[in-house]
Amino acid sequence: MEDQSWFSSFLTYLEFAWEDVLDLGIEHALVVLVSLLIATVIGVGLGVATYQTDRARGTVLATTGTFLTIPSLALFGLFITIPGLGLGARSVVVALVMYALLPIVRNTIVGLRAVDPAVVESAQGMGMGRQARLLRIELPLAWPVILTGMRVSTLLLIGIAAIGAYINGPGLGDLIFTGLAQIGSATALNYVLAGTLGVIVLAILFDLVYVLVFRLTTAKGIR
Repeated sequence: MEDQSWFSSFLTYLEFAWEDVLDLGIEHALVVLVSLLIATVIGVGLGVATYQTDRARGTVLATTGTFLTIPSLALFGLFITIPGLGLGARSVVVALVMYALLPIVRNTIVGLRAVDPAVVESAQGMGMGRQARLLRIELPLAWPVILTGMRVSTLLLIGIAAIGAYINGPGLGDLIFTGLAQIGSATALNYVLAGTLGVIVLAILFDLVYVLVFRLTTAKGIR
């Protein structure tokens, strides 16, 4: 009976608060998308710039790897003190971009280095310049690996974005922190469950989108 009671309470909460949960879910998805797009531009650019040079490649991977070792609460707390960032979405986006870089940079480098040198040499023999080879041969062949890096980063960001509510960031984390602040009350579990399940649903939806994008943008011969 007790299990049914909390479940019924949660369903009743969703019945009246589903619009708020949906709005927060949309905010959550948007902050992840913006951060991912910025991280993809930076990450792919860094990968392209360094994949042929051992020292530069090692430096970039070590630097972006270090970002992932920083506890998110500590990083968000640090950004509060930086002029121009402070509380809100701007700090959350900067932090998420930092966390997203390593999988994208690493997979860009791995994908480009895995391209068959014979294919590149053939394109060069046909008169293709460096930029043309990169855009028409190397990046398309490396795309499935790059997309996997983006997919990993996206799932990582969906979880970390929830912690952004700690500094008044947008998204479902607001529900989770509200519930944690009310531990012991009758509504605390409803808030935490709504926020947590919302994050899980977003992760599943994003993953399904990646499956579709992979099928639509990847040639059958390199799947």
